[in-house]
Amino acid sequence: MRTVRLFVSGRVQGVGFRAFAQRQADRLGVDGWVRNLPDGRVEALAAGEDEAVAAFIEALRRGPAIARVSGVEVIEAPDEAAVAGFRQRD
Repeated sequence: MRTVRLFVSGRVQGVGFRAFAQRQADRLGVDGWVRNLPDGRVEALAAGEDEAVAAFIEALRRGPAIARVSGVEVIEAPDEAAVAGFRQRD
């Protein structure tokens, strides 16, 4: 099991990025959440099997077609508790 906190920068707000992250997490069986940050980045917490979390990270590096991801900071967060399932937060 692996838990990570992700900070995604670029043109990632107003382009359906959170909904994209939700779909990817649901597809991969990743628990956690995603939210917009005031500074224009998107933050996510992802927990699950190592392979599923790695695939989720790679999906966020691509983002939806209309987004332009310029960077993804990945911070290991083993002490963070993820919610069951995946949800979008305000």
